[in-house]
Amino acid sequence: MKQIFQDMAKGATILEEAPAPGVKSGSLLINTIISLVSAGTERTLVDFGRSSYIEKAKQQPDKVKMVLDKIKTDGLMTTVDAIQSKLAQPLPLGYCNVGSVSKVGKGVEGFKSGDRVVSNGPHADVVCVVKNLCAKIPDNVDNETAAFTVVASIGLQGIRLAKPTLGEAFVVTGVGLIGLLIVQMLKANGCRVLAIDYDNGKLEIAKSYGAEICNPGQGADPVTAGMAFSRNKGVDGVIITASTKSNEPISQAANMSRKCGRIIMVGITGMKLDRSEFYQKELSFQVSCAYGFGRGDKEYEDNGKDYPYGLVRWTEQRNFEAVLDMMSNDSIDVSQLVSYRYKFDDALSAYDKLLEDKSIIGIILEHDSDVESRHIKNITLKEESNFDGNKPVVGFVGAGNYASRILIPAFKEAGAQLHTISTSGGVNGVIHGKISGFSKATTDTQAMINNPDINTIAVVTQHNSHAKFVSDSLNAGKNVFVEKPLALTYEDLKLVEESYNNSTKDGKSLHLMVGYNRRFAPHVQKMKALLDSTKGPKSFMMLMNAGNIPANSWVQDINASGGRIIGEACHFIDLMRFLSGSKITSIHARKMGEDKGVEITEDKAAIILGFEDGSFGTINYLANGSSKFPKERIEVFVDGRVLQLDNFIKLKAYGWPGLNKMNLWSQDKGQKACAKVFLDAIKNGDNTPIPVDEIFEVARATIDVAQILRRQ
Repeated sequence: MKQIFQDMAKGATILEEAPAPGVKSGSLLINTIISLVSAGTERTLVDFGRSSYIEKAKQQPDKVKMVLDKIKTDGLMTTVDAIQSKLAQPLPLGYCNVGSVSKVGKGVEGFKSGDRVVSNGPHADVVCVVKNLCAKIPDNVDNETAAFTVVASIGLQGIRLAKPTLGEAFVVTGVGLIGLLIVQMLKANGCRVLAIDYDNGKLEIAKSYGAEICNPGQGADPVTAGMAFSRNKGVDGVIITASTKSNEPISQAANMSRKCGRIIMVGITGMKLDRSEFYQKELSFQVSCAYGFGRGDKEYEDNGKDYPYGLVRWTEQRNFEAVLDMMSNDSIDVSQLVSYRYKFDDALSAYDKLLEDKSIIGIILEHDSDVESRHIKNITLKEESNFDGNKPVVGFVGAGNYASRILIPAFKEAGAQLHTISTSGGVNGVIHGKISGFSKATTDTQAMINNPDINTIAVVTQHNSHAKFVSDSLNAGKNVFVEKPLALTYEDLKLVEESYNNSTKDGKSLHLMVGYNRRFAPHVQKMKALLDSTKGPKSFMMLMNAGNIPANSWVQDINASGGRIIGEACHFIDLMRFLSGSKITSIHARKMGEDKGVEITEDKAAIILGFEDGSFGTINYLANGSSKFPKERIEVFVDGRVLQLDNFIKLKAYGWPGLNKMNLWSQDKGQKACAKVFLDAIKNGDNTPIPVDEIFEVARATIDVAQILRRQ
């Protein structure tokens, strides 16, 4: 299949061929028939991608501040690398898709194979979309008309917030694609409409829909026009769909509104409000959020949980259905909104045209009718390489931010033979697979795991899939590197242990490694060498100034990530185990007490570990600190001496003969060294760098900590 992406670093718009995704639980797998290029939104994204770093910074001053804060804590080079890697993640374009259902995922009702549906899927031959973001198309609505459903729902949500009633006077400022659809829906709602824009062509279309028009570019004053339109009473409402940095649209809306008028922002304009303009008339101002209630709600959009119909009448999906009903009864006419039509294979020309012609309203992309060729699961990225089976031949599961930015480059630098990269969506695997030199990309992970040419699997996926992929890989006789955590539950841990024991019971040597990279950082290696020269028990104080993550993030979802203690604090549990050189014998933990103002308390906790040799330590995992404070700090007290490490950049030594400090130019958390020692162990037949009993010990201790905190 093929999909369109915008390279945010180099500026290129890409039509990429990739393995087809599979259907997921709660979702529909859809063969795209046509999709709509939303001129305003997608032109903005492409323009941003093609702008220079300086121009990008000017457009995002809030991000610049975050960058400066990161430089202070993590160092310049680490920050530059993070920015470049972030921009290197291509952005999928498109959100107005029409297609035919190919497969129905587990738990989906009301849809069947062959149904014509709209969805917010991207510009791709095959899309997998959660059921709540899909809607069936009525028989009398053609595909081209249906392609405008999602973008019309954006306008409909703005109208719902404005709450127009029959006979009211409304102004639509900016009649691009969404504005012209709003004009029609307001007219269908029995409202009088005034359209304001600088483009005569778009105003003429609005006029054909029954709106009065005003062009400020030809000397007309919007406020005067609005007052005249309202018969000098003031308009009932203004819906702003313009895209400009100016504050004028909001000021004009306020001055033409009646007392208690409603102003709704659907577009993107300057947001500096004049209090006096709003105060005197008691105006209400609201920003509309995309295409309906549920937007941004993980449970609704990702997990498919619907809101009760009687309590939430208009969700995203129900807005889709309402728009399709209006199309079915001819209340919405899109015949004048299609500026150009392109074959999907020629989509890059469509984007060139989009930037060249500012009068474009909408572009239709027509996909090839041959659907069978779209569902290929494997793509060759380069000519077959000659792999040496006596050395690590690696298959990667996952190509997310950490995998593509950190782990794959570390494996490559350490000499790994990169065979196949597997992802659920397909395209990320192709993009990062080409960059890194993989031979193949696939969406068939199990087939990759079973491939006899591959002897090592790296698992870098969402946390709740780690245990299964590790178990499957061990059962297939593969060496495994899994990014932390190893398991989220005791049951998952038992599964992995049984697979490891069964796979090695006949004397076969397999390497199981978890990405506890901190123990391989140069500073930590130095600390370990110093501590091994001492005799007394050690006292550890470790701080993870983790920073706040919203409660609706997958990182806070216990079922998806295991929570932040299992997902991240495991690093320091392992690190303390490593530096102590002794088994964990006791575990205590305490989290922040429940408070009405604190939604998540588990990520504000203290963990106390005791060790067999008498050592003990405290890990303070805190998400309520300042980002200006060091993110990670380690202190060790032993035999009248102290070691202090800040952010894996600066090590200070107190009372250690011959050592005062050890500083690096950039942060080094040991990711490269971690990958190298693992691959070297396979190549040289050495022991696994982290003994497997320690891996299981740390995994169990981490789950113990999470369970203790959740019982409080």
